[in-house]
Amino acid sequence: MIKQHIAELIQQALSKLNISSESQTIQIDATKDAKFGDFSCNIALLLAKQTQKKPRELAELIVSALEASPKVAKVEIAGPGFINFFLAKTAFYQLIPEILKAGDEYGKAELGQGQKIIVEFVSSNPTGPLHVGHGRHAAYGASVCNLLEKIGYKVHREYYVNDAGRQMDILTVSVWLRYLSLLGESIVFPANAYQGDYVINIAKLLVEKQKKDLHTPAEKVFSGLPPDEPVGGDKEIYIDAVIDRAKEILGEKKYVAVLQFTLENILADIREDLVEFGVSFDQWFSERELVGTGVIDRLIENLQKAGFIYERNGALWFRSTDFDDEKDRVLQRANGQRTYFANDLAYHLNKFERGFDRAITIAGSDHHGYVPRMKAGFKALGLDANKLAFPLVQFVTLYRGGKQAQMSTRSGSFVTLRELREEVGKDAARFFYVTRKCEQHMDFDLDLAKSQSNENPVYYIQYAYARIASVFRQLAEKNWVYAELIGLQHLELLTEPHELQLLSTLARYSEVIRNAGTQYEPHQLTHYLRELAQDFHGYYNSTQFLVEDETLRNTRLTLIVATRQILFNGLTLLGVSAPDSM
Repeated sequence: MIKQHIAELIQQALSKLNISSESQTIQIDATKDAKFGDFSCNIALLLAKQTQKKPRELAELIVSALEASPKVAKVEIAGPGFINFFLAKTAFYQLIPEILKAGDEYGKAELGQGQKIIVEFVSSNPTGPLHVGHGRHAAYGASVCNLLEKIGYKVHREYYVNDAGRQMDILTVSVWLRYLSLLGESIVFPANAYQGDYVINIAKLLVEKQKKDLHTPAEKVFSGLPPDEPVGGDKEIYIDAVIDRAKEILGEKKYVAVLQFTLENILADIREDLVEFGVSFDQWFSERELVGTGVIDRLIENLQKAGFIYERNGALWFRSTDFDDEKDRVLQRANGQRTYFANDLAYHLNKFERGFDRAITIAGSDHHGYVPRMKAGFKALGLDANKLAFPLVQFVTLYRGGKQAQMSTRSGSFVTLRELREEVGKDAARFFYVTRKCEQHMDFDLDLAKSQSNENPVYYIQYAYARIASVFRQLAEKNWVYAELIGLQHLELLTEPHELQLLSTLARYSEVIRNAGTQYEPHQLTHYLRELAQDFHGYYNSTQFLVEDETLRNTRLTLIVATRQILFNGLTLLGVSAPDSM
């Protein structure tokens, strides 16, 4: 690698100068402006204090001690002491055989050194279909996993099924009430129940399976319950009362059967939706099963032994303020019910009990308070909170025809991921979702995503790939054969500005993959691919590839084959297809 070669040159120069670099990593970064060369190093700024020299003075000493290299054309010092390297053309030429030899594996690194890392993402409550907000979580999480694998981590993809909480009770009752309605009962549906069409569809399936075995008169269900919308009161009281009544009427066995039937139907729909979106998981981890293991009891017991639990008004509180959280957190309510925090903390502990070295939890932007309390729990238990990472994904605003679509799983008036996929296609959806940093709000422009124009980034990139395929179809029509060996033997013929620019951009791919992976930022790859596509389109529009000169022809074809490989590799990491024709 070019970067490694430059780092070695720097290290050799420091050794000549008897300067130790053990305290600082020699970081080589691609420059953003060509006038500052191809790569830059800030080691002189980092070691200035250690050597008691001004950064620029130290940079001059380092440059004077650099060995000559056929890969480096010249070295300059810029600003306060940055060392900028301008690469020789030969350095770029060596890149092409490396890409062609590695193929799909090009860009692979061993930064992770085989560490086992668990990435939990999507983890939508199984209370309804996935909506467009969940789609962003899915696309982002899947891309991050692919990037982490590419840089040397062993990645375990996990979906945490929140099937033990109150929302599952509300959903279960919603389905049962629709079931009773389908059997002819006059039901006034609770305002806080789930009201989407999917609830009715599940109720229909329940009728087919259970017939009238779960039937009871509506009067028996609602008699004596508090009002649905009490004036100035708690609107949740009514739905909780309906849940209690349903459990009383059905009994535990039948109630659990309705819950399980509902859960299985929704999870089947979610799984199918994600598979169609190109997203798969190694494990679907059940919260109910976790609770059944007694791990939460052990968690609370360990925190009590450590002195971080106190009782107030019958509830058990965790002293999370001892670990920089803004307030203490309830682990167990006065009625004995465990909180979401208790369950989730136990779940994260379970991840490390299963042997993972690191854990990434991709959560919604409304989980800002969630992060410090989870890390506080780890610190209280004497564990390394730095092994936890919580990328937070912002909301998505969907625009169709200039109008904003509203989303609410309860009311059912939301746009599903399936509807989005059917409208714009999987490729556009997967790509658009990761074009911005996850913590930035996203306005999803449907019109742009469907357009076949240069303004649509995924179309523009895929079109570059398809154009390369078309060149080889034209080659076949001329009864010419691509001779890769000839091309590789004459790379010095690549001297045109567009060729050198394309080579320079190809040289950045490996670094982009490393940065995007270590920083959990797939948007870096989307931006890079658009730049690469732009460079290729410029080359395509300015240069004739299929010239009579066999040597020049094959040399240029070799360059675009390498470009095709990088486009394919990058799109694949994002879960986007690379079509041969468009």
